[in-house]
Amino acid sequence: MDSENHRVRSELGRALLKSGALDSDWLPSFALVQRSAFLPDLMWPFDMATARTVTVDRTKDPELWHRYAEDNVPIVTQWDDGKHQGSEPGEVSTSSISMPSVVFPMLRDLEVRLGDRVLEIGTGTGYNAALLGVRLGLSQVVSVEVDPAIAAAARTALERARLPVTVITADGFEGYAAGAPYDRVIATVGVREVPFAWVEQTSPGGVIVAPWGTHFSNQDAVARLIVSDDGASASGHFTDPAEFMNLRSQRLPFAGHNAYAPAGVQGAETSSTTLPEEVFTGGEFGAPAFAIGLRVPQCTHTVALKREGTRRVWFYGLDDMSWACAFFRNDHPETTVYQSGPRRLWDEVESAYGWWERAGRPGHERFGLTVDAEGQTAWLDEPGASWFV
Repeated sequence: MDSENHRVRSELGRALLKSGALDSDWLPSFALVQRSAFLPDLMWPFDMATARTVTVDRTKDPELWHRYAEDNVPIVTQWDDGKHQGSEPGEVSTSSISMPSVVFPMLRDLEVRLGDRVLEIGTGTGYNAALLGVRLGLSQVVSVEVDPAIAAAARTALERARLPVTVITADGFEGYAAGAPYDRVIATVGVREVPFAWVEQTSPGGVIVAPWGTHFSNQDAVARLIVSDDGASASGHFTDPAEFMNLRSQRLPFAGHNAYAPAGVQGAETSSTTLPEEVFTGGEFGAPAFAIGLRVPQCTHTVALKREGTRRVWFYGLDDMSWACAFFRNDHPETTVYQSGPRRLWDEVESAYGWWERAGRPGHERFGLTVDAEGQTAWLDEPGASWFV
């Protein structure tokens, strides 16, 4: 078993190096910190081959458990804020360990230097904190976790690995002022608003790395922000697309479909569109949906499974009960659209997509974010070309 585990880890390391996700600066941390040391016996990896979450129990199949533990897959470690029972997947995943091909590029974006003091938001399993501790020294890392049970498990795993970085049980939205100032802040949870507390607790010139997105979708992009010389703001571009569980205080405030359209599309205004279905199913690595989320505030959408050649995409206003539905059908050049409520959500979405095309179909890396005491501003290419979100 040990030789097989070593082989799997070696394969993962070579793949990460070849792809550029892992560089020489973080290779010693990768080599010294075993991902498997931070995972529970019962876990739920996402199987890439079948695109399904599976149940893996170390006590029943240790070989399979180790194979997933050291593979480049995300693994859920908690469902439903800890209320879930049993071995089958729960309703909502509420804690996980990210795939290494996401972990190490974010650490690279942090650009740590020896002597840096780092605040991590979202301890989770403790794996990311351990990587930072090996790189910088255990006393240089403070990690904050809102869930007491998760924080306790992370402390135990870190102690067992002889990497006891400081883990604080608190709401990461507030940062951790008692340990400030920090040279670097990294969030391993998605945010819809970067708290100004993180900026205040970071030294001028320091770096904040956080997955950021809008409520339009689950998709994030990694924001890399540099704190200004006067400490009054932080600003920077996005790097890679990603998807993270949201900070618990910033979860989607959605009342559910039936609160909006209990009778389906009956009574709604109708129109048609030629906008392609792929806009909402991940085309262009999700850049169109990311841009639409920036341009259409207070809106979320869901993409239904395709059934018998048809797919419905629903849009819901979060500041009122407006909704829209696009009914895509195979081999039909035009799509029927239904809208109801004070806002014309589909019109807003279609207009935002047109803006994205006219702007040259920008990817995530052309967008950026500025955060100050007044809030946050998204922009394209330069901070001056901005709009509020």
